[in-house]
Amino acid sequence: MLTESVPEATTTDHQASPPGEKTEPKGSALWREIKGLLWVLVAVLAFHSLIAKPFYIPSESMMPGLLTGDRLVVTKYPYGWSWVSPSFHVIPPMEGRLFGKMPERGDIVIVTPPGTRTDYIKRVIGLPGDTLRMVDGQLYINGQPVKRQALKPDMIPIDANSPCGSDHDPALYDFRVHGPDGQMYCRVPVMRETLPNGRSYETVELGRSSEDNFGPVTIPEGHVWLMGDNRDDSADSRVPEWQGGLGGPVPWENIGGRAEFITFSLDGTSEWWNPLSWVEALRPGRAGTSLR
Repeated sequence: MLTESVPEATTTDHQASPPGEKTEPKGSALWREIKGLLWVLVAVLAFHSLIAKPFYIPSESMMPGLLTGDRLVVTKYPYGWSWVSPSFHVIPPMEGRLFGKMPERGDIVIVTPPGTRTDYIKRVIGLPGDTLRMVDGQLYINGQPVKRQALKPDMIPIDANSPCGSDHDPALYDFRVHGPDGQMYCRVPVMRETLPNGRSYETVELGRSSEDNFGPVTIPEGHVWLMGDNRDDSADSRVPEWQGGLGGPVPWENIGGRAEFITFSLDGTSEWWNPLSWVEALRPGRAGTSLR
């Protein structure tokens, strides 16, 4: 009797895919993931360049309002956009701003000094057409003395980011004092300065320095005059470029954005590999402080 034999399926036979189902090559799936990550990166860079970005305070030039270790939000759009707007300054220097608007007196801005790719943070003091001079620390704008008022010294807690003096800048050593709580403080002499438009802020006054006298200087069209609030330790428009300063009035194209508020502040004791140290290093009371 004849029988029909059915060949057994071998392990090398491929199972047929269900009708209508397509198998995507692994290479295509990987490329899709890479493209997704690239789009996320482009979106982050665009946001940082056009809308806002974080900024870290690296020095004491804006004391007492801003301390080393403060983290800020800087908005990019208030003055329009220029060659310094991209976060990495990849565009060569050029004149003009897109939808440009001049800063207001008293604004805190980030600025790229001419000939560099570094960001500084300073306060806008003079606008186009102004004539500025300083005599023994007293600022004059268009011949009128800027109002100054002596205040009680600021008591700034001493920590790793605010050591109150260093071997490089020993002037602050004499201002170290013990507080009633037993902690060490930097007892900083301050003045309240009020600009003609009513904007006021505190400045640090440690005594006479080489930057306490300048001018008169007339600000040309399309330029601003910038100064740090720590008047005796700030590389700003009063300081020549060869000394690391801004070298006079700064083209408005070099303004990268306006500082808005402090997000948080660290005392310098945190370690990147230890998340618990991030919390311990937070300075109380600084988050959310407006800079406007």
